[in-house]
Amino acid sequence: MKRVLTMLAAFAVVMTVAPLAARGADAQPVRGGTLTVAMPDEPPGLDPTISTSQAIARIVYDNVLQGLVRVDRDGRVVACLATSWDVSKDGLTYTFTLRPNVTFHDGTKLTPADVVADLERAMDPSSDHTHHEYYAAIAGVKAGADGTVVLTLKHRDGNLLFDLARPDSVIYPPKDEKTLRTDPVGTGPFAFVRWTRGNSVQLKRFDHYWDPKLPYLDAVTFRFMPDPQTQLAALQSGQVDVIGDGLSPENALVVEKTPGLKLLKGFTTAKMIMSTNNAKAPFNNVLVRRAMAYATDREALIQGAMFGFGTPIGSHATPAEYYYVDLTKLYPYDPAKAKALLAQAGYPKGFTATLDLPQPYINARRSGEVLAQQLSKVGIDLKLRIVQWDYWLSHIFKEGDYQLTVIAHAEPLDIGIYANPKYYFHYDNPKVQQLVLQAQEATSVAERKRLYGEIQRIIAADAVNDYLFAVPNLVAARGNVQNWWVNQPIVAIDVTKAYLSK
Repeated sequence: MKRVLTMLAAFAVVMTVAPLAARGADAQPVRGGTLTVAMPDEPPGLDPTISTSQAIARIVYDNVLQGLVRVDRDGRVVACLATSWDVSKDGLTYTFTLRPNVTFHDGTKLTPADVVADLERAMDPSSDHTHHEYYAAIAGVKAGADGTVVLTLKHRDGNLLFDLARPDSVIYPPKDEKTLRTDPVGTGPFAFVRWTRGNSVQLKRFDHYWDPKLPYLDAVTFRFMPDPQTQLAALQSGQVDVIGDGLSPENALVVEKTPGLKLLKGFTTAKMIMSTNNAKAPFNNVLVRRAMAYATDREALIQGAMFGFGTPIGSHATPAEYYYVDLTKLYPYDPAKAKALLAQAGYPKGFTATLDLPQPYINARRSGEVLAQQLSKVGIDLKLRIVQWDYWLSHIFKEGDYQLTVIAHAEPLDIGIYANPKYYFHYDNPKVQQLVLQAQEATSVAERKRLYGEIQRIIAADAVNDYLFAVPNLVAARGNVQNWWVNQPIVAIDVTKAYLSK
């Protein structure tokens, strides 16, 4: 059956959408102008296929680099470089029809061979591609007739289209693979201009974009501003037009009350958690992990760290994800229960551990500070250590060298990480591994939802991590910024259709 649009997941809005944003989206777009976006962190590179850093995707996803399909602002998987796709009755063959006359920013034409080469690299476990698991079901990919690309699967994969819509699946000229991290060449409405290290990334309108109506803006600059007060001052003075990510909650309150500025409040798929090294004592003891969960007052944490912005969660999913199960009542705040579990685990007087907090993520740092206060009440003394982001990626995420850390897991549909014992949680549960495989092969949304729900219950019961809250999407903008994404169903600062009103 021919599918031009596919709804993979039904997302629910969990926060109020600002009325100004709705009116801006309906107005007649205005062409021209340069938009400046403040971001709290500088990406380690600009290639989303080799790094899990979400700062990369926020700049390049759909703006510069595109895939066969993409996720739109409503959470739908929609056509992009492929205009449509056919799926065989047995679900094992996907035939994508490429959009004609698509041009890369270097002037070369997109061909089926480009797509085949890029997907083969993604599938190759020896390549430097980060998420080979997204393509594990693909047995082969080849160029078909009349500008098509044909994927044959080893088994049915209900998540395939969504995985092909991720930033990891962008298409680029294969000859430019090595320069992608510093000089990305894609097919998006904006072309990369320059990366001034420590300062900004600049993009400009691509005049040969396949959709002649877009983009509306002439240029976009992403400026790196780790300090929240610097961000706010720049917004108030007009040096930047948008704080697109990392807006601090107290600054959100200021923006709400400032004439000429507006605050957009929406949902994300980001889960703020206290990640736990399940392979290191005392955290290899489930009783200790459960004790930490009982010692966490999530409502007070949200008030203390987020000024009330956020929604408590009880497992690795947010209300914005279609398979979400509310498990917040599994571990109600109960310090007495936490102390009893610690005693049962052999730690009647508690213990001392190191909690690593990543710079420049202020919401993670504040959450860690509040957690340290709460857990101290049951005898757990957390020594806070601020670490730079590159250290966090190399030592904690890649090497698993840590005890505890606080971080937001922003990727949607990422519960499959619990099936990987080598992931930095070091959680090894064969039942979860089996359920993840079953969920991936299920073609029914209802069946996948049931299986993912079961996984949530298991990892919550095992208290793999301390699940804290769903991170809201808080965006501060000047009054003339229109058509901005209020919600973030995928990690992106998509400026494709943004414009500046007169």
